[in-house]
Amino acid sequence: MKNFVKWILSLTLLLGFLSPIVARAQESSDFEALDYEEILKEADGSTVNFYGWGGDEALNKWLDEEFAPTLKEKYNITLNRVPMDIDQILSQLLSEQQAEASESEIDMIWINGENFKTARENDLLYGPFTDKLPNYQDYVDGEDAENTYDFGYPIEGYEAPYSKAQLVFIKDSSVTEKSPATAEELLNYAKENPGTFTYPALPDFTGSAFVRNIIYEFVDYEEFQDMEADKEVVKKAIQPALDYLNELKPYLWSEGKTYPSDGPALNNLFMDGEVAFYETYGAYDVANGIKDGSYAETAESFVFDKGTIGNTSFIAIGKNSIHKAAAIVAINEMLSPEMQLSKYQELGEIPVLDNDKLKDEQQEAFAAVDLGSGTIPQDELLEHRLPEMPAQLVPIIEEIWLEEVAGE
Repeated sequence: MKNFVKWILSLTLLLGFLSPIVARAQESSDFEALDYEEILKEADGSTVNFYGWGGDEALNKWLDEEFAPTLKEKYNITLNRVPMDIDQILSQLLSEQQAEASESEIDMIWINGENFKTARENDLLYGPFTDKLPNYQDYVDGEDAENTYDFGYPIEGYEAPYSKAQLVFIKDSSVTEKSPATAEELLNYAKENPGTFTYPALPDFTGSAFVRNIIYEFVDYEEFQDMEADKEVVKKAIQPALDYLNELKPYLWSEGKTYPSDGPALNNLFMDGEVAFYETYGAYDVANGIKDGSYAETAESFVFDKGTIGNTSFIAIGKNSIHKAAAIVAINEMLSPEMQLSKYQELGEIPVLDNDKLKDEQQEAFAAVDLGSGTIPQDELLEHRLPEMPAQLVPIIEEIWLEEVAGE
C-alpha cells in the first residue's frame, strides 16, 4: 500500500511539472494553426516591442511618426520602440533562456549577419514565420540569395527583410575633385594628401565593411563563400589586403595611431573638414546631409569601380515573444509597398521588394522618388553591389585586423 501511495504522489508531482510544458506546447501549436486573418484578430489592441539599434535619428523619427501611427490606425497595435544594441539584446535573450523563462518582452528584433547566426545557433528566435506574411509572398523574391542567406548563413524563414544597405564614400567635390575608383587610387590619394583619410576602428560595422571591401579589391569574393573558418586559412587569403592596409596606415588621419570609434565619429571628422571622405552603409545619406545643412551642397557619393559591399538587414522575432501575433502583423505591414515607398522617400533606404512583383502604378511611384542631391542612381548603385562574406569569417577578419594592422 505504501508503494502505491508513493507512486500516486510521484505521478501527481510529475503531472504538475509537465502541465505548464504541455500547456505551452498546446498554446504554440494553436498559434501555428492560425491563418493571417485570425492572427490579425489576436493582434488587435496589443503592444509590440521593437528592439534594435537606436543611433539612427532619422529612422527613429520615421518609425515614431510614420510607421507607429499606421500600425495604430490600421490594426490597433501600439509600437513600443526599445533602443538597444544587438549584443545587449542577444545577452538578454540568452539570460532569459538560461532562466528557462517561458515569456519574453522581446518581440521584433532588428538583426543581421553574425548576430543572426549567433541567435539561430542558440535557438533564440521564433520561426519559420515568413510563410505567414502575405506581403512577403506577394512582393518579396523569396528565391533571391539576399533573402535566403544572411552573410552566407541560411535564413530558412526566421527573419524578414527590413532594408537594404550598401557601402558608399562621400566627399565634398568642391574640396576633393577626383574620386578614387580603386584601392590603389585611394592609396595614392592618401600619400599625396596625408592625414585626410581614415576609417572606423574594427569591429565597428562600417570600419569592418571598409576592410572587407578592400579585401575584395585584391581577392575575388567567390573565394570566401566556402572558405573554412580557420584563422590561418583566412589570414593567408587576405594577406594582400593586410599589406595594403599597413602601407596605407602611416598616411591616415592621426598617422593611423588612432582610428575613429565608429561611423558617427568619422562623420564628425568629415563635417569638420578634418578628413576628405566619409564611408557609410547609408547609400543616400548624402542627400539627407545636404538637405539638413550638415553637408555642403557640393557633397556627393561614389563607389569603387569593382563595387562595394551591400547587405540586407532583417527583422526577427524572439522565440518566447509574448506578442507574436502583433509582431507578425507589424512585419507584414513593414513589407507593404506603402511602407517601403515611404521609407524610400523619407530615408533613402533601398527597398527590399521585388520590382517585378509590383503593379505598374507602384513601380511608377518608386521610380518617381527624388533621391536628392549627390546620390548615385539606384540602378547604377545596384550594378556595383558586392555580396557579403559568410558570417563566420567576419569576426576572424576583425581579429586579424586588430592584431596585424591596428597592433602594428
